[in-house]
Amino acid sequence: MDNSLLISLSQQLSAYQSMDVIANNIANVSTPGYRREEPTFQEYVAHVRPSETQKGMQALSFVQQTGTVRNMSQGALQSTSAPFDLAISGKGYFAIQTPAGERYTRNGHFTLDSGGQIVTEDGYPVLGDGGAINITNDDGDIHIGADGVISGRNGQIGKLRVSGFNGELAMKKEGASLYSTSETPTTPTDFKISQGALESSNVQPVVEISHMIDVMRAYQATATMTQSQQDLLRQAIDKLGGQPGS
Repeated sequence: MDNSLLISLSQQLSAYQSMDVIANNIANVSTPGYRREEPTFQEYVAHVRPSETQKGMQALSFVQQTGTVRNMSQGALQSTSAPFDLAISGKGYFAIQTPAGERYTRNGHFTLDSGGQIVTEDGYPVLGDGGAINITNDDGDIHIGADGVISGRNGQIGKLRVSGFNGELAMKKEGASLYSTSETPTTPTDFKISQGALESSNVQPVVEISHMIDVMRAYQATATMTQSQQDLLRQAIDKLGGQPGS
């Protein structure tokens, strides 16, 4: 394959990967606590032998995706008035017990299961300092303080565990708004929990759509160049094929 076509292909693949990330951001615009992601790229230089009209090794510049990076800015808080909807202002994650081990989330859309445990939408227990948190009918109306202390009619029931990490960007997405990490969690001091509220996604739809248009234009420009190269090659082959004795 012609080198120019290989370079065009790498650019088209990068545009496709960018579009995939943008589409995922837009799909999660309403997911509480979601962090916008952005693809990262680097230049990959390959050295090839010169053609008949060139001298010395020739450098070809390709584009290569190296991963994605998350925007860690906090989303706005939206009031829901639901007693078990919780939002963290500042650093920190709610700790969740899953069959695969402890996981962490900023999505505080919690509820009570049939056994009185505070759980996520998928039924995973939300952890407090002493493990899963159980609420009984005798507890009455539940109050959750800014420090995570849960109290009812008969006094304190438990305290939510809020976990902090130095390497937030290295946390691995596990789906369902959950993250995993090998880092040992710490207890942040600069957080505040709001009851009856959720942290919105920090995705801005207008910005994402603007990025999508830019990527589509770049893809189309590269596709047009590729088509032009193929047309030139086809014309050259046709002319050679039409020569006497060919």
